[in-house]
Amino acid sequence: MSAPLSSLTQRATPHALALFRIVVGLLFACHGAASLFGVLGGAMGNGSTVPAGSWPGWYAAVIQLVGGALVMLGLGTRGAAFISSGSMAYAYFSSHQGSALWPIQNGGEPSAMFCWAFLLIVFVGPGAWSLDRLFFGSRQPEEQVAPPRREPSAA
Repeated sequence: MSAPLSSLTQRATPHALALFRIVVGLLFACHGAASLFGVLGGAMGNGSTVPAGSWPGWYAAVIQLVGGALVMLGLGTRGAAFISSGSMAYAYFSSHQGSALWPIQNGGEPSAMFCWAFLLIVFVGPGAWSLDRLFFGSRQPEEQVAPPRREPSAA
């Protein structure tokens, strides 16, 4: 019974990765839109926006909106995910780590989760449904097929 399940999960992996990428990118872009435009509850859940050009809030919001949208669409996925991961690592260590050791204690769980989710996307790539794949083709190495083995001749 294990073999059919293994076969199914192997076939579904690129699609599951694509869904993961799309959801993570959408949620990240929503954070940026909230901070920049005051939608979805705003920057602090009170309908406010971050002042244009303010450090680091406005720049973080731009990275969230643009990086999230690019990751969601699967366009420049690895680069956008790398920058997004780095911005969340910066957010965690600059805003959260100083108040307590564990993310659950210091309010840094979203930053930590986004950081690691984007880092995973950097390494696994965009998955099946991406503009990267549409425009540039699959960059996954082709499966290596071993050439037929020849028996040494007895002559």
